[in-house]
Amino acid sequence: MQKNTFVKNLVAQLCDAMPENVHALKKDFEKNCQSILAKAFSKFDLVTREEFETQTKVLARSRKKLDELEKHLKELEAALNSKHRQK
Repeated sequence: MQKNTFVKNLVAQLCDAMPENVHALKKDFEKNCQSILAKAFSKFDLVTREEFETQTKVLARSRKKLDELEKHLKELEAALNSKHRQK
């Protein structure tokens, strides 16, 4: 979900929670609340769930590749050490 969609949904939920007899204030509240929340959330260093999931997958692939490279390096070091011992 995009940040703007999140803010709009949050504002809609807040407006829905308001009593019906303040309907005239509802639109004004919605407009002001949306801009206030958008400004507040823009100050945070937030990412969307999709961005987080994508980076989590990238990190997992990187970790797997790093583990494979470390294993390969140890095998090469062992082979090199055994050649030096044979001499």
